[in-house]
Amino acid sequence: MEYVIICLVALLTSILTFFSGFGLGTILLPVFALFFPIELAIALTGVVHFFNNIFKLILVGKNASKSVLIRFGIPAVLAAFIGANLLINITELQPLFTYTLGSKTFEVTPVKLVIGILLIVFAIMELTPFFNKLKFGKKQLPIGGLLSGFFGGLSGHQGALRSAFLINAGLTKETFIGSAVVISCFVDFSRLSVYSTQIFESGLDQNISLILAATLSAILGAIIGNKLLKKVTLKFIQKLIAILLIGIALTLSLGII
Repeated sequence: MEYVIICLVALLTSILTFFSGFGLGTILLPVFALFFPIELAIALTGVVHFFNNIFKLILVGKNASKSVLIRFGIPAVLAAFIGANLLINITELQPLFTYTLGSKTFEVTPVKLVIGILLIVFAIMELTPFFNKLKFGKKQLPIGGLLSGFFGGLSGHQGALRSAFLINAGLTKETFIGSAVVISCFVDFSRLSVYSTQIFESGLDQNISLILAATLSAILGAIIGNKLLKKVTLKFIQKLIAILLIGIALTLSLGII
């Protein structure tokens, strides 16, 4: 059943990433977290996200802006290493506390609490008009790269911040998408190289078939999304997904999942 759910989410989310506010990792991470420990869920999501981006790179990477890749991409890569190393460190920390509901005992760990809070924050950003209106100029591109890369390395949440900083960079739609895909590939490669030192050892080899199935589903979604490519924002879908993400994030923060 988990194969069906994860692959379906990967397919639909990959389509939506071409013309909606949410990224593949933002939605796929909570789905993986329902079936795997959160640190492994982040790593599994990162692998699917990376290979899906490689395919997108073939489709639209040629449209990327070199100046944006330098001013935004380089800081993003450096910050991704920092965020990924922080994730490695907090996964080794002891639970903050435990509590009992009925006959079940739940643990609240630092990594679950941090990722849960980040999920809530980024979901609220999608729900709140104020955050959607935030725009930054070209001078802030290095700062945007640092923030996007750091949170990309820590939890995989890089898309929302990246879009906020690139939207006013004077790029065409095609150049915007191409630049975002290339930068995302750089960040994914950086964080996966750090995850491989520890997190992958916690169960990646037992889930190769699931990763392959989810990746192929995401690639199929990328093909469909590329053909449907247009400047459309699905507000209702964004708000519905944001609310669902908040619900999952709360249960994650409380140690229920």
